[in-house]
Amino acid sequence: MKYIFSVAFAAISILSCSQQTPEVKKVNHKKSSTTQKLTAKVVNTEDPICHMEIPKYMKDTAVYKGKTYGFCNSMCKDEFKKNPKKYVK
Repeated sequence: MKYIFSVAFAAISILSCSQQTPEVKKVNHKKSSTTQKLTAKVVNTEDPICHMEIPKYMKDTAVYKGKTYGFCNSMCKDEFKKNPKKYVK
């Protein structure tokens, strides 16, 4: 009896899963807001952590004492947030 129940349950599970078709949505990356680069007025021209030049269009910024600082990537921003006094001159 357990065998019949197990087989029936497995068959129902397989059939119910095979009938579901996942939806695939096409995304136009040129118009997507997630790919747009943000601009912000920052007080620095180079990243205070790695000293790389800050890109013209950036999304990684942090505010410290009312001033906005730009970063080349999120890792540098995270490092800055740990101890901003160390990096602000």
